[in-house]
Amino acid sequence: MKEEKKATRQSYGEALLELGRENPNIVVLDADLSSATKTNIFAKEFPNRFFDVGIAEQNMVGTAAGFASTGKIPYASTFAVFAAGRSYDQIRNSICYPKLNVKICATHAGITVGEDGATHQMLEDLSLMRTLPNLTVLSTSDDVQTKWAVKEISKINGPVYLRLARLATPIIYEENQEFEIGKAVQIGEGTDATVFATGVTVSEAIKAKENLEKQGINIRVVDVHTIKPIDKEMIIKCAKETKKLISVEDHSIIGGLGSAISEVLTEEYPAKLVRLGIKDTFGKSGKAEELMEYFKITAPAIEEEIKN
Repeated sequence: MKEEKKATRQSYGEALLELGRENPNIVVLDADLSSATKTNIFAKEFPNRFFDVGIAEQNMVGTAAGFASTGKIPYASTFAVFAAGRSYDQIRNSICYPKLNVKICATHAGITVGEDGATHQMLEDLSLMRTLPNLTVLSTSDDVQTKWAVKEISKINGPVYLRLARLATPIIYEENQEFEIGKAVQIGEGTDATVFATGVTVSEAIKAKENLEKQGINIRVVDVHTIKPIDKEMIIKCAKETKKLISVEDHSIIGGLGSAISEVLTEEYPAKLVRLGIKDTFGKSGKAEELMEYFKITAPAIEEEIKN
């Protein structure tokens, strides 16, 4: 990993601008939060293709559906708590049911929203979104992967939910890293344990891997950037090759990454999985790093679980 850090919401804004220059059919919608979601980067250069609907997230999703029905490729952005929560009915019935080509890009997901507190810390969005038919669900871990995802989902003819974070996190990948939707990225070959991670927890898992190596414990990290369709082959492979399986996520352990992996294991290759994440509770107000430590989704917490 590099020492340089960048929030995936910033990477999203920068990638949107590049995509807008390449494809005139790209339109962007926001709900009065463009300076936070970073869609203002796109708006500055393409004001005629940017639509701020105000504090009306449900209308934004419906409007995005309308754009998609005319052949445009809308990227609809707001905080995850509003995108997945307040607009669930519109996503379900206006986008997923007719399988419209809308990209819902939700920033400020998870407890790492920080001081905004429990009302704004969306810990249930992956659970909600991955149960919807026709919806592809992604959760990216760094700048490089996010920029790839923003462009790649424009090539999918159908609805997508992209989960992004407020917190600046280390840049993990080199610019030439290859990704594929539905295919997780394995980092390392260790057989003592596998840590499945997504979003902001991937860098924490890599830190744990590096620290444990110094103690003679060799693990592998799997970056699960696509929650749906999930990479069943990778999960089964790691279950067969490693002694312990752990998932870690900035999300409720109910219905998120850990649940998705458990479902695969139950049906394909029964094995125990330890799920690290938010354990059936709401978040708290505090600094993002302190909250990650409190909810035990940091490198030390991962190391402790592996040693146990």
